[in-house]
Amino acid sequence: MRPLIENQSYDEERALYYTQGTDIRNCVFAGPADGESVLKESRDISLNDCKFSLRYPLWHVKTFSMDNTTMDELTRAAIWYADNGTITNSTLNGIKAVRECKNISISDSKIVSPEFGWKSDGITLKDSYVESEYLFMDTNNVHLERVSMKGKYSFQYIENLTIEDSYLDTKDAFWHSKNITVKNSTVKGEYLAWFSENLTLENCTIIGTQPLCYCKNLKLINCKMDPNCDLAFEYSDVEATVIGHVTSIKNPKSGTITCDSVGEIIHENPVMECNGQVVIR
Repeated sequence: MRPLIENQSYDEERALYYTQGTDIRNCVFAGPADGESVLKESRDISLNDCKFSLRYPLWHVKTFSMDNTTMDELTRAAIWYADNGTITNSTLNGIKAVRECKNISISDSKIVSPEFGWKSDGITLKDSYVESEYLFMDTNNVHLERVSMKGKYSFQYIENLTIEDSYLDTKDAFWHSKNITVKNSTVKGEYLAWFSENLTLENCTIIGTQPLCYCKNLKLINCKMDPNCDLAFEYSDVEATVIGHVTSIKNPKSGTITCDSVGEIIHENPVMECNGQVVIR
């Protein structure tokens, strides 16, 4: 039988350092000693019904699970350099909650954490809410499904991302990103996906001014564009089928944009050769 730590309170520095093969249940990590790194370097641990209010609790942890656990806003930089973790039914509120981690799966959780998920690899987020600025900066191999997201500057310098059935309320999303597929989702925000490469949007609704400029190998499949989507596709290599009306299209570099109607096609002072075509059904 695995060792069990239950109904305890810890606040000292490295209180459970290098804990191995242990279940931790209904424990509180908080108190006047305000100790850091309480579970640093632990291996094969499970956390259930716990509460955290200390900095850096799960650094360098290998193989862990966390269920019905709360990390408050004082739990700064909670999970760094960790591998192979599963987080369910939990709340992560401290800044920079996940960084430089590998193979982390999160579901049915609420995240309010600026600079969440930086420089990581293999992150899955499902059936969750996330509020973060600079979400998943410089991270690879990410999958989002049924996620509601709010925050500016998301998914920048990210590679290999899939998003399905989600709502993104963001700004400057996907800048300098590569290999992105977004399906059956709403993407709201100004200046969407500038300088992206290999971005595909399928059955999506796009909201916000000046979207999808300076893109390489951009594809839109049966998408809708809100009336605020003006000055779209400037200097982009694009193949697009848009359902309904587009307010304005400006200087597409190459490819074909097919839509039901367009308010204005602008060819104005291009700084490069622009041969993109607009086809009205």
